[in-house]
Amino acid sequence: MPRGNGNRIDLSGVSRCDTAGAWAVIMLERRLQAAGAAPVITGATALQHDLIATLRDNMPVADAAPISRITVMDRLEQVGRQTVSALRQTLSIIGFLGRVVATIFSLFLHPSRIRWTAIVHHMQQVGLNAVPIVSLMAFLIGVVLAFQGAAQLRQFGAEVFVVDLIAISILRELGILLTAIIVAGRSGSAFTAAIGSMKMREEIDAMRTLGLDPVEVLVAPRVIALIIMLPVLGVVANFAGLFGGALMSWIELGVSPGVFQSRLVSNTGVEHLLVGLIKAPFFALIIGIVGCYEGMQVKGNAESLGRLTSTSVVLAIFLVITADALFSIFFAVLGV
Repeated sequence: MPRGNGNRIDLSGVSRCDTAGAWAVIMLERRLQAAGAAPVITGATALQHDLIATLRDNMPVADAAPISRITVMDRLEQVGRQTVSALRQTLSIIGFLGRVVATIFSLFLHPSRIRWTAIVHHMQQVGLNAVPIVSLMAFLIGVVLAFQGAAQLRQFGAEVFVVDLIAISILRELGILLTAIIVAGRSGSAFTAAIGSMKMREEIDAMRTLGLDPVEVLVAPRVIALIIMLPVLGVVANFAGLFGGALMSWIELGVSPGVFQSRLVSNTGVEHLLVGLIKAPFFALIIGIVGCYEGMQVKGNAESLGRLTSTSVVLAIFLVITADALFSIFFAVLGV
């Protein structure tokens, strides 16, 4: 083995040296030079010296990577590119929405083309199978609202108003909003994964070859099933949330179920329930369109499938919350 002491590399103990050994000597020489030394190779035979010299002359010199400085213009260019990309994606999603809506209207004009089996199957997947998690979520939200509301209202001796707090919060906002978020994470991602897997296996291309419209076969049944089942899940969430709130009010504040029911019926109008349920079909349309659209964008590799599945969940939740905010402003303007 070559030995280096900073100024000398001694090869006197090396009896045989091949190309790999010469490369090791040269790399040791370069490391010593990088440390500020000026090493000299000694003890090498003529053949070893010629091999090392030949290899040194033919080895590429690693160029120092230039340090790139990010300027203000680079930042502006990056922002501009991202903005243009977001606008293109927005226009593409809007175009996909129009295509899906037109397909659904066409199906209702020609009922014989509606795939009832697929719709019922997806209704079970996105609706019936989601009842346990939605009910548990809403029940816990009702418990938390009652507990936190009791802690604040007890200071003013207004514990009975916790019924109004729970009812209005759950019926107008939290019941349907949190249900939509759960469905976006559960069913929206499933839509993207299922359609994306078919896209990777070229099954969608095979459908087009057979003369079948993928939007009619794959997207429309999922969107229709979601539009039907999300209001049902919203009603389930409302009942579970009210039950959780009533239970915690009874335990924490001593508000009996009879008092809770009478207060709920007398002070909570049906318009609060309708405000929440009106949002459900729009939330369902957003979740279904985003989930199916991102599935259609999957390329032929698993990396794009995972990335677009995450994108569909994040985008669907963001759009649902944005739509809920717009609905709140709209109903506030109308005074509902």
